[in-house]
Amino acid sequence: MTPAPPATDADVPRFLADLGVPGLVDVHVHFLPDNVMDKVWAYFDRAGEHYGMEWPIHYRTSADERVATLEGLGVRAFAPLVYPHRPGMGRWLTEWVTDFAARTPGAVPTATLYPDPDVADYLGTAVAAGARAVKVHVQVGAFDPRDPLLRPAWGLLAEAGVPAVVHCGHGPIPGAHTGLDVFGEVLAEHPRLPVVLAHAGMPDFGGALDLVERFDRVHIDTTMVGTAFSEAFAPLPADWPARLAGVADRVVLGTDFPNIPYPVAEQIAAVAGWAAADERLGEPFLRSVLHDAPARLLGVAERPEGEPG
Repeated sequence: MTPAPPATDADVPRFLADLGVPGLVDVHVHFLPDNVMDKVWAYFDRAGEHYGMEWPIHYRTSADERVATLEGLGVRAFAPLVYPHRPGMGRWLTEWVTDFAARTPGAVPTATLYPDPDVADYLGTAVAAGARAVKVHVQVGAFDPRDPLLRPAWGLLAEAGVPAVVHCGHGPIPGAHTGLDVFGEVLAEHPRLPVVLAHAGMPDFGGALDLVERFDRVHIDTTMVGTAFSEAFAPLPADWPARLAGVADRVVLGTDFPNIPYPVAEQIAAVAGWAAADERLGEPFLRSVLHDAPARLLGVAERPEGEPG
């Protein structure tokens, strides 16, 4: 029997203790320069115009307060993800997040990319410096992931074994080049590319799992999946827990903190619900999703015995 899911954020550490895991490892968290984050939040303030639904930011606080919130939730490591929406932003955002990770406890080094002529240069520099994940936002960036300018970047990541966290699904609204079929062409050309399909490919959950089954370095993250908010516009298929049983070790925790309209505890509770719904999942699945699989993906070492959490 799985532990009772957390009712509130304050209850998440109890849930983790009941599971016997040292903390959460979150592959999908956003930190951006303050001026960029302000613009992102301003966009969500007008979500009714963009998406036809309200999207209030639940964790609208300073960067230092957000880092403290993650610590309070029991997050032991997280990938701070940045993403450009136009040419020329990829390099300086990568440089910014490299510095952010270096000075922020719990943050692992990350990078981003855009089909810029110099993408392989700045991405290669970041990977050589230790980047452990690369954010790719096909929807916001409105670029074609099959762009020839990106071929060296995909090859670099495949060779280095650094996962790309890719938002390529149509959710919450389709983009110019979104679609699991589109990104499937990238994977066909680079079958060894480590990938995390953000939001489990929402709303094409079946298509995402098909890619996980076809390519052995493809994962899905849980970001916004199965929460009451997302179920209203992208409901999970009834056999979702059963389908996860075959790929359980390639499901990793993502939350989209801080840009979510509900507490993180709701995401954890959703994952706990999947675990309880199929006897092949249960506590081992929860420990894998919340800690072991994302820790392995991001190269987060186990703490030595007796080291405080």
